Amino acid sequence: MATTQTVARSRRGSLANVAHGGGGQVAADGALTHLLFGFDQGFGQTLDFGFGARQQMKSQPLGRFGADARQALQLFDEVAEGTGVQVLLSQTAPFTLAGFAVGNNVIPWKAVVWGAAMGTIALMGAGLLAVAGGLPRDNPELQIGIGQRFGENARDTLTLSALPGDRLTLEFAETIAGDRPQRVTVPQVTVTIAAENLPTPGERQTVILSHHRSYENAAASAFRLTAQGIPTDIVQPRRWQVWAKRDTFQTVPLRQVLMQELHAQGFERASLETRRDRQRLGLSWQAGNFRYRRDRLTVRAGNGVVRVNGRPYGGRLVLQPNAFGTFTVVNWVPLETYLRGVVPHEIGSQAPFAAVQAQAILARSYALASRQRFVADNYELCATTQCQVYRGLEGTSAYTDRAIASTRGLVLTHQGQIIDALYSSTTGGITANYHDLWDGATRPYLKSVWDAPPPPPQRDLSDEANFQRFIALRQGFHEEGWSHFRWQKESSLDEIRKTLGAFLQMSGDRQPPPREIRSLQITKRAPSGRVQAIAVETENRTLTIEKDEIIDAFAAPNSLLFYLEPKMSGPTLQGYRFRGGGLGHGVGMSQTGSYTLARRGFSFAQILDFYYTDTRLQPLPR
Repeated sequence: MATTQTVARSRRGSLANVAHGGGGQVAADGALTHLLFGFDQGFGQTLDFGFGARQQMKSQPLGRFGADARQALQLFDEVAEGTGVQVLLSQTAPFTLAGFAVGNNVIPWKAVVWGAAMGTIALMGAGLLAVAGGLPRDNPELQIGIGQRFGENARDTLTLSALPGDRLTLEFAETIAGDRPQRVTVPQVTVTIAAENLPTPGERQTVILSHHRSYENAAASAFRLTAQGIPTDIVQPRRWQVWAKRDTFQTVPLRQVLMQELHAQGFERASLETRRDRQRLGLSWQAGNFRYRRDRLTVRAGNGVVRVNGRPYGGRLVLQPNAFGTFTVVNWVPLETYLRGVVPHEIGSQAPFAAVQAQAILARSYALASRQRFVADNYELCATTQCQVYRGLEGTSAYTDRAIASTRGLVLTHQGQIIDALYSSTTGGITANYHDLWDGATRPYLKSVWDAPPPPPQRDLSDEANFQRFIALRQGFHEEGWSHFRWQKESSLDEIRKTLGAFLQMSGDRQPPPREIRSLQITKRAPSGRVQAIAVETENRTLTIEKDEIIDAFAAPNSLLFYLEPKMSGPTLQGYRFRGGGLGHGVGMSQTGSYTLARRGFSFAQILDFYYTDTRLQPLPR
């Protein structure tokens, strides 16, 4: 999506007190001060309108949408008052609320005003939009899901404890049905799952629209579906999924009509999943002589550190329900404290200092640009490689802490906006373009670069012969000598059949799994060498697996940078040998490559400039 300057900022002010401002700035009294209306999804042009007693909406283009505009803004003001949230709006019919933004980062939502009535607000999944209101403050509090499925096993247990000499404060509703808070202090508490039998089994239905290996493709799918008028949620039960928005399709008839329409339009993998709940799960713990059962619990420590099953976390914890009938353990933690639990586990404490500094800036930028991922479950980021590896305060070091502190508040930007700061372990000698892996909005700063000093003769690696010659090279690259720079793995036809069958089942494929694999063929390769499509011939059909889904469909490859060699026994095909390079998606900075650049004297700024096109470092405002 193109950059937008559509901004309305709300602090404490109501619409009645809105006065015209400039550049998305906030008035001293914190009122909503600036609103720009852009055209459709591209927001290629803008019109500026002020609201309030002295300046009303008088422009002709908004004349017929005036009432709708006021309804949309009134709803926003009621929901977002005092939150510092921004709202993005488009001008053309249907009048759309294109996104909410916190600081510089848009939570991509879309509200449609059909006629004069406010419609539903749906997760749009369009990736980030640029916001004219400036960068976020330099140490915002993040919400990290450190336990995403607590209660999935009836025996799940959390032991929460304070550091020696400190105590925990537990905060929860005074009664199960009430909202009046109750607080109890303890040195330690054990939280378990309590199951309550329901007098009548409940039923949960979900319309699953698509399945994905990555959030990036789930977001692109959600954006396309929302543009077709289907409000969506993005969730991650295991693989990422796009659901029809639950708040919109609340009844069985609505879901059935939607399914009929989806299948009529060719959405073959859309499915209606029904789960019967015979029990209602709750959180259970004992404090003093009382045992409590609630569905939400907040835990703080006096010195700001809570241990979770022995691992220390800064900030506070909130145990809250999620979309799957279980609970998420969410760590509310300041950004700079969060980085202490990310950087040493992503780059390693033995990396050269400039590489650690570059990693700190990327981790900070990535976190701020990715806070919309788990909107459907009411938190922001996970603690795994699906986001960034985060282990609280475990494994911190003075060395990595110093690198984080020396770059405090620095983020990588493109045209004034924080970038989607992707990075990976090992590129294999050439980084990938964003679209070599994923669909969605263009990231012009994520372009393929040769990871070598100097680069080898420029070859088009979409040519198979060129690519195989490239993979045969072992020297002259930043990553040479690393174990994943070049690799070779083999899979039998039976192993391929089993892995592919499991992948198809997880991807919503409705046909029986293949009984026989007859051949694999790479049918498309990107100029960066990444495989774009593999054709799989089975006993009754030919399947095409594309882009990053290939990594889930086949067990052997570490990346998309590979080619295939048939394994023969006489005239009989036995399997395939995968010859390739790199580990991970290969987009953005190579962590192993950054080691070499730093050892050659590159500063952190030079390392980032090497891997990211047309970007600059900017400090967050304090």
